[in-house]
Amino acid sequence: MKKTASWLQSKKMITGIYVFVLAYTVLQLLWWGVLLHQQSKQIAGYERLEMTHRVHELTQPAEFMYEMQRLQKEQQMRTFKYVGEGIIFLVLILAGAALVYRAVWKQMKLSQQQQNFMMAVTHELKSPIAVAKLNLETLRKHRLDEEKQRKLLDNTLRETNRLDQLCNNILLASQFEHQKYQPFLEELNFSDILQQGVDELKDRTPSHTLTAFIQPGILLQADRFMMQLLLNNLVENAVKYAPKGTEIQVRLFTAMEEDEEEPVLKLEICDEGEGIAPTERKRIFEKFYRIGNENTRKSKGSGLGLYLAKKIVEQHGGAIEVMDNEPRGTCFQITWDDYSTQPV
Repeated sequence: MKKTASWLQSKKMITGIYVFVLAYTVLQLLWWGVLLHQQSKQIAGYERLEMTHRVHELTQPAEFMYEMQRLQKEQQMRTFKYVGEGIIFLVLILAGAALVYRAVWKQMKLSQQQQNFMMAVTHELKSPIAVAKLNLETLRKHRLDEEKQRKLLDNTLRETNRLDQLCNNILLASQFEHQKYQPFLEELNFSDILQQGVDELKDRTPSHTLTAFIQPGILLQADRFMMQLLLNNLVENAVKYAPKGTEIQVRLFTAMEEDEEEPVLKLEICDEGEGIAPTERKRIFEKFYRIGNENTRKSKGSGLGLYLAKKIVEQHGGAIEVMDNEPRGTCFQITWDDYSTQPV
């Protein structure tokens, strides 16, 4: 909480300085305009005075009127010139200030998210390493029966799998950021891959009930590793935010859409958690973004899972959206138009 309050205080201070500098610049521009206007009036006065010495109003009235009109027109042109330039400068200053302001806060926001990411990743890396180390030391120092040894080994394997997934997320996020990852597309039995993935996740998520309703025989041109990572990230996200003992459903099915002539393929991962507020749904797919802050949230995570999920789906020609789950919770729905089915 202290870090968050300090960041907000710094934000207010920088905003105040920025507004002061911008206001000072605008006032200086206005003062420059006032001085130019006074200078223009003085020039016009000097020109009229000089003209009266050269042309007499009574002896040469036509030439006198012509000269007066010329001087008035020149004054109007000077006024138009400095007013026009002043307006252009003011527009450029305000536009530049807006762009700089937006860039600065975007960078500060990214810096804050990266700081949160480092805090989360540090915890995520240390936690499975500490558990695995403790389990291995227990196995080395104590003579345990076979059942206890199996439980410790299973727990160690779950933690190393968690560590492996975190490393995969970090590496893949970096590759997506620099557009270096090229998926290896092949025709996959998507139904079988999902079912195998769900079976593996059941052992890794004993705190929740993981059920699958998967339509058989669905074929998809996709990268096997990325599809496995997509399922893992979405299920892990549901595990983090759904209460223990609740059900998480993985559903794969085809359905007709109103504006589609052919059925589309849908993958849904639904939980029974607190749900996601509509204001947060637009941001949860941002890199490093997590609901709340690192000092108050209790769930584990790095803020990369949903970011990678969206990137993977888009790279495979699909679309992902967040919906409410009935009667409570959140449902991530992924839709593909391009797929095929095995002949029966």
